[in-house]
Amino acid sequence: MENFYLTTAIDYVNGAPHIGHAYEKILTDIIARHFRKRCENVFFLSGTDEHGIKIQKTSASKGITPKELCDINSGKFQDCWKDLGISYDKFIRTTDDYHKNAVQKIFNKLLEKGDIYKHSYTGLYCQGCECFLNEKDLTEDGLCPDHLTKPEEVSEENYFFKLTKYKDAIVKHIKENPDFIVPSFRANEVLNQLEDIQDISISRSSSNLQWGIPVLNDSRQVIYVWIDALSNYITGLGYDTENNSDNFRKYWPANVQVIGKDILKFHSIYWLALLMALELPLPKQILAHGWITIDETKMSKSLGNVIAPQDILKNFELQNADALRYYMATSAPCGKDGNYSDDDFKEKVNAHLANSMGNLLNRTLSMLVKYFDGEVKPEFKTDASILNTAKNTIDIVKSHFDKYEIAEAGNAIIQLVDVTNKYVTDNAPWTLAKEEKMTECGQVLTSVLDVMCVIASLIEPFCPNIAKDMAEQLSFDLSIKYDDLTIDNIKIGKLIEKENIHPVFLRMDSELADKSGKQK
Repeated sequence: MENFYLTTAIDYVNGAPHIGHAYEKILTDIIARHFRKRCENVFFLSGTDEHGIKIQKTSASKGITPKELCDINSGKFQDCWKDLGISYDKFIRTTDDYHKNAVQKIFNKLLEKGDIYKHSYTGLYCQGCECFLNEKDLTEDGLCPDHLTKPEEVSEENYFFKLTKYKDAIVKHIKENPDFIVPSFRANEVLNQLEDIQDISISRSSSNLQWGIPVLNDSRQVIYVWIDALSNYITGLGYDTENNSDNFRKYWPANVQVIGKDILKFHSIYWLALLMALELPLPKQILAHGWITIDETKMSKSLGNVIAPQDILKNFELQNADALRYYMATSAPCGKDGNYSDDDFKEKVNAHLANSMGNLLNRTLSMLVKYFDGEVKPEFKTDASILNTAKNTIDIVKSHFDKYEIAEAGNAIIQLVDVTNKYVTDNAPWTLAKEEKMTECGQVLTSVLDVMCVIASLIEPFCPNIAKDMAEQLSFDLSIKYDDLTIDNIKIGKLIEKENIHPVFLRMDSELADKSGKQK
């Protein structure tokens, strides 16, 4: 695979980022970092969605302009992603001029093609969803099922997109490509939604909505969220219907688009129809992740349990986000809901990153210094059995990533750590040294350190800072791609001095962490 393109949903900037936003970005970043170790070119797009009635109303209530509100909150998202180590290649804002110009061209192209028409309409509009709902979609009390608010009846003359024209083609694509929607069990949900799909409104009257992209040649209409927001995935690459960029030609179609399960309908139906209308290739896969609950309770402002990811870093005095990244990414199987709790977070990362992985590296290097002055000798031949296990784990992890099973990949890495810990216990290098079987002792230690290089490489997408620290202590080149990763990574000669050995992750409740006042 030479090129790999992946996207996140763009976040609505009516508020600040919370742990649910972070979960999606962490998952996508881990996928991007993994495939950078397999592909020549990876392009990772993220961004913010900045138009709509909620922005217009919120900014008015604060006494600032919509753009000022967008600038403030988009900045909060970008700062948060920096703190979490999100390595996007481009951050798009739908208020960017190039995006607005491209959206207007896309609208006009579909209008000229006859896929957009003007129509008077009365419907039930949910401001939270930013979409019209059918009565059958509502709760028994007539409320939006997601926001539990009563939609307002709206009558407008808007532009509509001929979504129904592409219904059969979308059904055919989903049925003929069972791996298109990940996890596959969500495909039936989409097929059920397609049964009674209707054409969709893609503009709003400027008398009701001013904060948006104007329709060219019709100042009374503002382009509505679906063409505006969904188009970011191609405008971010430089698509504008006429003079498309090299990046667009190089990377589109996307290999995977990562979204929350609540917006799967818009991405697997609306988005596909728009692409078909533009005569563009469809994304290869859509990954619909689950939600994150807090202590087994759905996040809600009214409950006061909305958590900002940066607050977690501050509360646990973490200098980087590796522990949170690892915990969030392994919190739920592919597509299922996950849960966050402070106690589980501390317990899991202490067990996996400090006790199992960190301690394994620390005590093995310490024994190498104690018994061999930190030197790997030529006669230390590595053990094929444990190294073959490591080699097989590389293939297992790659296979999980091919199916976007991120939690499962993380579990496979920790299983390799556990197997290696058992290997140390079973072979007892301290006993071999006591019995003066020094060559056998050195072989055990060298084999373990060789496996630790593989572990560092595999864990890097999850924990880039920890992996870097591990690699430095192992004198291992972390930039090696997986296809070039061997089972002979430890070089003959002096590896490390005693003073250079240190824990790569301190237990959150360790005395060292308490004394330093912060985690490493």
